[in-house]
Amino acid sequence: MKKIMHLLLLSCKKATELIEKKSLVGLSFRERVQLNIHKSVCEACTAYEKQSIKIDELMQKHIQAEGSGPDNTGSNTQLKEKIITKLPQT
Repeated sequence: MKKIMHLLLLSCKKATELIEKKSLVGLSFRERVQLNIHKSVCEACTAYEKQSIKIDELMQKHIQAEGSGPDNTGSNTQLKEKIITKLPQT
């Protein structure tokens, strides 16, 4: 029984890792079950997931807005040059 509980229960650290993994590449069935069980008893991780989703949505909107701006040429070379000029010189 202890082994089964260990497989099902996650620490908050592991739960937040799974929340981020979920948004990037998806979760296996086992990971989804573990995360759902953890979130059912942990309000903090449930709130973290909502905030993470909101941040991802806002970042996507920002990226899309930047991508359609008048000064964006879509050139990777120009973007790299722009980044390099912003870096501190050593």
